[in-house]
Amino acid sequence: MRYYGSVYRPPSEAYSLIVQVTYGCSHNTCAFCSMYKEKRFAIRPLEEVLEDFRTARQLYRHVDKVFLADGDALVRKAEELYTILDTVRELFPECQRVTSYASPSSIRIRTDEELQTLRAKGLTMVYMGLESGCDEVLTFMKKGHGAAEIIEMGQKVRRNGIALSVTAITGLGGPELLEQHAVETAKAFNAMNPEYIGMLTLMVEPETPLYDWLQDGTFHLLDPKQVLRETRLLMEHLDSPGSVFRMNHASNYLVLKGTLNGDQAAMLRTIDAAEHDLGRLRPEEWRGL
Repeated sequence: MRYYGSVYRPPSEAYSLIVQVTYGCSHNTCAFCSMYKEKRFAIRPLEEVLEDFRTARQLYRHVDKVFLADGDALVRKAEELYTILDTVRELFPECQRVTSYASPSSIRIRTDEELQTLRAKGLTMVYMGLESGCDEVLTFMKKGHGAAEIIEMGQKVRRNGIALSVTAITGLGGPELLEQHAVETAKAFNAMNPEYIGMLTLMVEPETPLYDWLQDGTFHLLDPKQVLRETRLLMEHLDSPGSVFRMNHASNYLVLKGTLNGDQAAMLRTIDAAEHDLGRLRPEEWRGL
């Protein structure tokens, strides 16, 4: 197996076979993100990709899950993606799930027919970063897409039978945009009704524009009480029946897990308890700060 540069994957892909289909991220200008900075985006030669899968078959007796890295595998030509998925199915008949990251840009270039074919050939789910449903936050953070476009692309994925996991970041709007960020992010989730919703808490990484803004006072972090307030606002406005909600990343002060809308009241009670007893929150040492 050959890997170029740092390789990232969602937490739920911890035990997946990871093969780089592309290198880096096709956007890679988000102000808060430090990923993939050591390499330029590139399409990996197809034969190298297939060789890695053949090597993996020799190394591993059983592969349940496959994750297609790096940041935006869906930008490859559709026919090449079909070949990759056909190879996975042929080499690993026991495989239950194939997933990848996806961006609004890479979803937009895929036709409905192509997405349906990708699903038929085994692409079961994609992970997409919403980050915020607030256009002011998205513009400031240089996301490259407005909320309406991200929502539209999430709906497109779901309409064509591919499961969708969407993430957003608590605190991304700072104190000034706390309410708009929370409420509009909830509305964006509701409009997409994804299978999975994941909330991270903002962690500022060195060598990013956001780090510089924090140092010069252009941006301010939320304190733990503000994080809880924002989380409560988000939860109060969520109406995405059946979505699995997870706020259990190492970045999070508070752990919340459940299914919307059945477990919503219980999660709100957990927030209430934390607001009255901040000792329930994870310490910053746990969050790696």
